[in-house]
Amino acid sequence: MGRSGPFMLRIGAIFIVICMVLIAGAVGAVVYLAFGMSGAESTIVAVAALTAMALYNAVTTRLRDRSDLGNQIADLSRGAADLSRQLAEAGRRLAAIEGQGQSAADTARAATAPISAELSELGSLVKQLAETVAAHEAALASRARKAEPAGLDAPELGMGDGANADPSLTANREELLAAIRSAIDAHRIDMHLQPVVTLPQRKVRFYEALTRLRTEDGHMLEPPAFLEQAETGGLVGRLDHLLLFRCVQVLRRLLLKNREIGLFCNISATTLNDAQYFPQMVQFLEANRVLAPSLLLEFRQSAWRDMGSLELEGLASLRELGFRFCMDQVTDLRIEPRDLAERGVRFIKVSAAVLLARSEADIHAADLSDLLHRHGISLIADHIESENQVVELLDYDMRFGQGFLFSPPRPVRAEALQVVPERQELPKRDGEPAEPPRAAAI
Repeated sequence: MGRSGPFMLRIGAIFIVICMVLIAGAVGAVVYLAFGMSGAESTIVAVAALTAMALYNAVTTRLRDRSDLGNQIADLSRGAADLSRQLAEAGRRLAAIEGQGQSAADTARAATAPISAELSELGSLVKQLAETVAAHEAALASRARKAEPAGLDAPELGMGDGANADPSLTANREELLAAIRSAIDAHRIDMHLQPVVTLPQRKVRFYEALTRLRTEDGHMLEPPAFLEQAETGGLVGRLDHLLLFRCVQVLRRLLLKNREIGLFCNISATTLNDAQYFPQMVQFLEANRVLAPSLLLEFRQSAWRDMGSLELEGLASLRELGFRFCMDQVTDLRIEPRDLAERGVRFIKVSAAVLLARSEADIHAADLSDLLHRHGISLIADHIESENQVVELLDYDMRFGQGFLFSPPRPVRAEALQVVPERQELPKRDGEPAEPPRAAAI
């Protein structure tokens, strides 16, 4: 219809012109025949009639177009007026809705104001309670120190079951080394577990495996008492090997109850370049690589900084198997998260005292947690001993915690450390007895 309209207008105009020409010719013919005018005069009359009809047609067409344009302008004016009325109505409705929203916000604010006040008061009470508990704990610790018998060192906080190391062993390195070797040969090695919980829910997410050695006379040796001597005496490889076996046993038990649980296993960096035991450790871990997402190998910060090319190569071989690492006993917060993440570190443990020592720390605890999180590393606050520390750490968005406040290390039950009936002896150095058998699948 859009294309046929102009075409029809042109045809109509042509038809009108033809009609006017015919009428003018008819007028000229009538004048010539009826009135006896000459041909020139009749032609002039015909042309005059044609001119008059053309002028009349032009004037009437112009008037009709003007009338149509006026009608269109009137329609547009009416449409604009309707649109203005609709906009005014929409404005009134929007104003009414805004008024209702403001009224609802005022009502909600008035309703929640008492709850906010009560929550604020409750927070103050909780803080006062935490301070009171911390003061009582400090007083109890002071009384316990005063009540200790003279001449004996108190057990290290967070380690062991309260038994004291034998002073006679620490006095003589040779005797201590012999006691360590005897405990390893006789498999007098106890494993304790301490939970790592989520904050603030305090749900157990990981466990840390801690080693204890028992002497022939029943004294309990804790890692600070025997670890350095075991490294210098070349016994740490055997000790780490046995601990790793038992960690796998315990982890299989734990995964039967909770598939999201994890276990930290402390390994000495000296074992990474031990030509005797490290290849066997890699072979054992490769056979149990299904546990890689749940078994985390833990090294001290000082060990990380002292690692050479051999140790880093050993870490790379373990990382290729899918195992990840944890750095603990962190005393210096000047660390490079990017380098640690590239080496496979996924967790870093820092004591609560170091995190809360704002004047001495190089970086704020909240900033450290965010910085590590951006590189895929989780920060764990360990050695938490009071509720007051928990309250302060929660302000720093701390996600994991470990310490005596949640639970001391607990010994692993004997049934979780079962072995297969047949013994599979491992290669040994000259004069050393065979290693314990492989762990049974639990």
